[in-house]
Amino acid sequence: MHGGAPSRAPPVGVGTSPLTTQTPTEQEEDSHSSSSNSPTRADYEEFDFFMNMNDSQSSIGIPTSDPAVIQDEYHCQPAIHRLPAEILINTFSKLGTATDLLNCMLTCKAWARNAVDLLWLRPACSTWPKHSVICRTLNLPNPYFAYRDFVKRLNLATLADSVNDGSVTPLQVCTQIERLTLTNCHGLTDQGLISLITDNRRLLALDISGDSNITEASINLLALNCRLLQGLNISGCTKISNESLINVAERCKKIKRLKFNDCHQIEDSSIMAFAKNCPNILEIDLHHCRNVGSEPVTALLQYGRSLREFRLANCELITDSAFLNLPPNQTFQHLRILDFTSCVRLTDSAVEKIIEVAPRLRNVVFAKCRNLTDVAVNAISKLGKNLHYVHLGHCNQITDDAVKNLVHCCARIRYIDLGCCNRLTDASVTKLATLPKLRRIGLVKCQSITDESVYALSHASRRVSNPSGPVDIMYPEFHGSNNHVSSLERVHLSYCINLTLRSIIILLNNCPKLTHLSLTGVEAFLRSDLEKFCRDAPPDFNQHQRDAFCVFSGVGVTGLRRYLNKEAASRLTLARMEEAEEAEEAAMRAAERANRGDDDQVMTGMMSAATLGGGLLVGAEALGEPPEEELEDSVMTATNTPTPADTIQPN
Repeated sequence: MHGGAPSRAPPVGVGTSPLTTQTPTEQEEDSHSSSSNSPTRADYEEFDFFMNMNDSQSSIGIPTSDPAVIQDEYHCQPAIHRLPAEILINTFSKLGTATDLLNCMLTCKAWARNAVDLLWLRPACSTWPKHSVICRTLNLPNPYFAYRDFVKRLNLATLADSVNDGSVTPLQVCTQIERLTLTNCHGLTDQGLISLITDNRRLLALDISGDSNITEASINLLALNCRLLQGLNISGCTKISNESLINVAERCKKIKRLKFNDCHQIEDSSIMAFAKNCPNILEIDLHHCRNVGSEPVTALLQYGRSLREFRLANCELITDSAFLNLPPNQTFQHLRILDFTSCVRLTDSAVEKIIEVAPRLRNVVFAKCRNLTDVAVNAISKLGKNLHYVHLGHCNQITDDAVKNLVHCCARIRYIDLGCCNRLTDASVTKLATLPKLRRIGLVKCQSITDESVYALSHASRRVSNPSGPVDIMYPEFHGSNNHVSSLERVHLSYCINLTLRSIIILLNNCPKLTHLSLTGVEAFLRSDLEKFCRDAPPDFNQHQRDAFCVFSGVGVTGLRRYLNKEAASRLTLARMEEAEEAEEAAMRAAERANRGDDDQVMTGMMSAATLGGGLLVGAEALGEPPEEELEDSVMTATNTPTPADTIQPN
């Protein structure tokens, strides 16, 4: 079919747009989905696949079987056609879009033979028209290439709402699938899934999370046919029995990744089976498996050779004994991520033991472990430079002293959440602000913190490593030996009721990388004019929660920053105008006072003159010259004085 196929073009429609693989954006989304929902990750990435590092050991290219024909063609073809298949495949694998691959495939038969498997590696079933064309091509009676053998990745998650058994039945001809993703296909039953895995003995990863109609019938067939299975995600599949999972554990011993989130029916027996039969487990997620106790946790750690991620959120039956019963002198150097959210029975003793046996932990989550105190935080501090992520929300017995010690010992922390740790004050946040690589901080309901904490976070910085080097292209204004660019990206300050508008404006202006800011319940931001920058409240919120909801993300942060700066500039301009008016009024009052001072001086001069005249009169009296009135009186007195002749003589 390959080398001896007749010289004819591929059928019309084959390899065209509906059949092409995902665009780079779609590939990234699929990769993200697989990394978060599917247990398989780097081991199955296409980049590793082309570098011969994939677990599947899939062949690339289609070998030709007639050496004589190859030799003759080699001498007759141009140089570009004589390139080895390995070089062509490596070159084609670096093309950015499926359209480019399609164009290469249509160039000539030699290129088509080396491009077709890359083009069909992961067909894009992202719309129903594309799905229809893919199914029709795969079921052609006499195809130019064996397209069904090239399909290694099959993902129907984008069509999940409408997928049913009839949607997957035409795809059962693909018997070389290594990675099958059927997330949230609620209409899918055992009939459809069994048709896909019956002949797929090379299946490495199966993601059926959210497929609530899948039962143990499919899982038993999986155990029987897919011995190479390395990843299994059955989150939310509550109809799968423990017995079928034990069957998988005993037959599929190459399992590396398990995700059993919200599988309430899972018990200790099935987890113990995986612990004893699958020593190469890298990741296991038992979120909300309420019936899982301490014994399988101890077994997973004890028998696991390479356990790297261990998630036990909301497994409320787990106690300190899960770790205190570990064999002495055994360490787990590979363990990097631990999540014990809401494991409410854990105490400081369990944390101390965990840190002792897993000294290279990078991410630790003890949110809602309310029994933990400063002793546990001081134990976590021993991780030193290895610690990047720590979540201690609702551990309300933690104090400032423990947080200060944590910052002192673990300078590489990038994410820390201390929400609802209501004993913390500005002293803790001021110390946290000195972390050079701090990107995310959660302080929700830390009601003792004030603007002082926000001012400190405003200067949380990542110092310029080479001040004499070239200017930072993204933030040129921050370049210089004494300047910095804040590394903060997400800040959660909801219900920190003592914060004011001024401190948040300073935070926004000093953190250019900020993409998320939560201020729910902060009175200064409960304003109708700021609602246009807020995210929509979750649909399950009641009216009171909606009224208090205040979260800014992405462009909302940028818009809020601009709006508040513009408002502040307007207020500043108005204040300056008011100051100018006040200054003008003050000048007018001063001028009036100056005028009144001149009039007073005139009056003072006149009074001085009068006073001066009185002084001259006094001087005249001193010289013996009587005043005019006194002269007149003297004249009258002299006229009225009787003479002796006028005196009446007695008879």
